[in-house]
Amino acid sequence: MSGISEHDEFSTHAVPTDARVATFRVAAVSSMVSFSLPTFIAGIEVAYGVGEAMALWAILGGSFIIFLVGWLMGSIGARTGFNSYLLVRLAFGDTGARIVNLAFSISLLGWFGINLNLFGRAIAGLSSDVLGVVPPELLVTICASVLITVTTIIGFRAINFVSTLMIPVLMLVAVVFLAAVVGQGGSHSIMSETQMSLGDGISSIVGSIVIGCIIMPDITRFLRSSNGALVTSGASYMVFQPFVMWVGASAAFALATDDITTIMLTLGLGLGAFAIIIAGSWVLNALNLYSAVLGVTASFPRVNARNTAILLGALGVTAGLMNILDSFVEFLFYLSIVFIPVAGVVIVDHFVVRQSHYSVDVVADNQPLNARGLFAWFTGAAVALAGSEGLIVSVTTVAAIDAMIVSALLYFVLAKALGPRPSAHNGTGQ
Repeated sequence: MSGISEHDEFSTHAVPTDARVATFRVAAVSSMVSFSLPTFIAGIEVAYGVGEAMALWAILGGSFIIFLVGWLMGSIGARTGFNSYLLVRLAFGDTGARIVNLAFSISLLGWFGINLNLFGRAIAGLSSDVLGVVPPELLVTICASVLITVTTIIGFRAINFVSTLMIPVLMLVAVVFLAAVVGQGGSHSIMSETQMSLGDGISSIVGSIVIGCIIMPDITRFLRSSNGALVTSGASYMVFQPFVMWVGASAAFALATDDITTIMLTLGLGLGAFAIIIAGSWVLNALNLYSAVLGVTASFPRVNARNTAILLGALGVTAGLMNILDSFVEFLFYLSIVFIPVAGVVIVDHFVVRQSHYSVDVVADNQPLNARGLFAWFTGAAVALAGSEGLIVSVTTVAAIDAMIVSALLYFVLAKALGPRPSAHNGTGQ
């Protein structure tokens, strides 16, 4: 597979058969993302919010929802060879897709900044305790961003190489992490700063992963078979992601602190902590930037992918220096409400409403707006938000599920009631 500088990583057309790879390679990239600071922190923050008794249920409940969505979205990517942004264009039309893709790109850059912010703080804290030196946080952030941007420019091959190389190391470190937690014995009594219902906890877990599961086609399009999407989503969201979250939550309860750097140092991880922080942040942010570049180049095919990666990388550094870590759990919660309905529309459009329209090689740039899809997306998000705020009765008590169900059902009803969408006159069967 060539880098984005040469072929734009198939940003505007399907991945050809000769560029497909084995399932384990794609699953390795997806699973690698689990071993990152945001995953540990999401587990810790949600566990604190719902309390120790409900922590595991919140983690497993949220992970199961994401597994189902990731499986379906990943399967669509493997079946069509399209990245998530081309699928969004098929489902929402060009104008609608630009709105969705802009929201995605902004969120991905937000995650990019959060990860850089976490990376800089953690490296500074670990370096001080382990190595006795404190590197300038700005220098660490800039160096990390340059490394991540170069990896992204090289393309999926580089991200895949790093993932395949590092995942055995990080699995070992995570097991050592868990063993150290178990060695601490029982847990301490912890008072949550803000009480959270189980439903809100599940939604926050969904929010911590939702972008990754919706953009799952960005990597599953490289699969040789759509069956690999089940393996990829299962490994990522039912094995590694909940395991890492539970390890973080267990450590927090055992040590009575929610500071991940303090936890790692107290447990004596040392160089293992560096491995988790550096490798996890490297791959996760490379995927964030990779998907953001795909979104921009798919929406605006004339832009240069290399220059876009450099520009977005620079914007990511700016976001990382803005200290956007405040209200982390709220950020996750609202991400789940805003973005999970997008998956509902894409899944229904592909599997139920217009399956034959996804059997094309290129998505031309002149499809009509799918107002039904946008309306279903906005309505699903609005209903979930109103339910979470107590303005209306929540259908399931889990805002993320409410958003998904409402958007999917509403889009299905509108599609059946209003008949086929207008076709674009581009020769692609749209």
